[in-house]
Amino acid sequence: MAVRGRAVETLPKLMRSLRKDSASSTVTRTPALPSLRRAFSLYDQINLIDNVPDDQLRFQRYTETGFTVNGVNYEGSLLCVGNLVTSWGPRKFSEITPQSLSIFQIIRPIPEILILGCGRYIEPVDPELRHFIRSTGMKLEALDSRNAASTYNILNEEGRIVAAALLPYGVSS
Repeated sequence: MAVRGRAVETLPKLMRSLRKDSASSTVTRTPALPSLRRAFSLYDQINLIDNVPDDQLRFQRYTETGFTVNGVNYEGSLLCVGNLVTSWGPRKFSEITPQSLSIFQIIRPIPEILILGCGRYIEPVDPELRHFIRSTGMKLEALDSRNAASTYNILNEEGRIVAAALLPYGVSS
């Protein structure tokens, strides 16, 4: 959030400097809008994605057998809640049961969404599992693990209370 605040403060300064540059030009033609090329090149120098707070989880890489989170390599399945990460028991999609997700019966605050990384391919979620997740007060989004990790990053960076249960990308049914 602090990074976003700095970016919001910096952008008006950049725009003012662009206006000053165009106003101080020696050409006496009618004033032109700043070049989009220049505006984009200045804006691209503000990197919001790499400036994530240290206490916030961020998936940086995935492999066939695991994930890299905040510079640490993890092998196997992961369970992430808010900014906490732990190893998770299921090794294939059929092993994901209400019991494997029972931690969500006691965790508070309850995440608004559980992102389920199914491995290489999206799998249909068992109705019993879907019912269990709904009974905890969460919504469910089942994705392949690559997209699940990206979605988790985006929602977590927005400050939303989100959870992810991810199988390694190399897992397929």
